[in-house]
Amino acid sequence: QVQLVESGGGLVQPGGSLRLSCAASGFTLDSYNIGWLRQVPGKEREGVACIGTTDGSAVYASSVRGRFTISKDNVKNMVFLEMNDLKPKDTAVYYCATTLSLQLTLKSGNYIDWGQGTQVTVSS
Repeated sequence: QVQLVESGGGLVQPGGSLRLSCAASGFTLDSYNIGWLRQVPGKEREGVACIGTTDGSAVYASSVRGRFTISKDNVKNMVFLEMNDLKPKDTAVYYCATTLSLQLTLKSGNYIDWGQGTQVTVSS
């Protein structure tokens, strides 16, 4: 049974940093591409970053490129999202999720298994 558990969210001031973690179980990270997505109440879930199964290749939404970095530890079976220079518009619930897509994807409809999410609030 696939299970994803996010942690690391919280309240941070604009310009600050946070590191989100996603603990995966029931599968290994070389089985699926993994993504981080976020959602603001009343809006669709937005893909933020996606990392590949083997070579660590990644794609990012233009809104976070250069500020966020996705990475993973295949030994610990964990995925991370390092977020720097955070802005109030980054406030959202952040989810990690798996996709069967063989291509790196930011489309939320391509994701099949989701964690429960972790809240990130950027405010002074």
